[in-house]
Amino acid sequence: MTRHADVRTALTHPAFEVPAVDSGPYGTLAWLRASVSRFSTSQRHAERRAIVVDALGALDPDELRDEAARLTVAVLDRAGGRLDVMRELARPVPLRVLAERLGFADPTAAGTAVAVVAAAYHPGVDVALVRRADRAVATLLAVVPPAAPEVRANLIGLLVQACDATAGLIGAAAHHLLPPPGSLAGGDSPDAAGTAQLLAEVLRLDPPVRATRRITTTEVRLGGRDLPAGSQMLLRFDAANRDPQVFAEPAAFRPGRPGAGLLTFGAGERGCPGDRQALALATGVFDVLRERCRRTRAPLCHEPHPTLTVPKTLEVSVR
Repeated sequence: MTRHADVRTALTHPAFEVPAVDSGPYGTLAWLRASVSRFSTSQRHAERRAIVVDALGALDPDELRDEAARLTVAVLDRAGGRLDVMRELARPVPLRVLAERLGFADPTAAGTAVAVVAAAYHPGVDVALVRRADRAVATLLAVVPPAAPEVRANLIGLLVQACDATAGLIGAAAHHLLPPPGSLAGGDSPDAAGTAQLLAEVLRLDPPVRATRRITTTEVRLGGRDLPAGSQMLLRFDAANRDPQVFAEPAAFRPGRPGAGLLTFGAGERGCPGDRQALALATGVFDVLRERCRRTRAPLCHEPHPTLTVPKTLEVSVR
């Protein structure tokens, strides 16, 4: 589904469910997936989402932003002339800040393990990645705060959900918005806009999560088609965010667009509960990059993934 109206309907209509995942023994990747709100059935989703919402409610977005900025400055100060944003900043800084604020005993080790889990989080990946992820889940269980198994799973799941999505946003913002070598920022350029407006437009044009999946639980009509129960759906955020029925001149980069049509964070009961925190972390990193870095002319390549857009590497020069 690519039309904005159809994607929004599928995100909010009770006839569309997240596809079920198989469980596994405690402490494995399969157990983690089956225990988090992200992949829960409608019967279990609300209670598991409440765990995540409560944990996020204790986090001040301003503090997250300031700490992410502080760590970014520290990395740039010791970087020398060039730096890979993805390896040094986009993944480790938000994960370290979030893990620390959530009470993980070793935030750095948690961030490293989360990246391994994230690489295998969606069903259908290589068996070798799953085995690595099983070991990483064990590492995370050793450092997550003591709590009931389901609470611990959802705290870990919160980090996993933040990993690639936040990194992808920082990478896309750096790629699209940092000036190239030798350029001067002009008053009418994107550099003149506020970070919140810039990131919102990056999320629309180049979303780190470009699609999500649903399955129909009953027969339903959508987009002029009758869909039988059990229909597999791929909801395309990247296309819906460029729907000309909703966004004037959808291919143009226009920070500060009016309206609230952005679907990158989802919608309805399963909309992302951590959007404010994710944006705060990305803002903290990007504000420092914007002040001190320029992108190089190295080509941009993305990680292979069916529903995410995350740069593999992104080199910048540091001043």
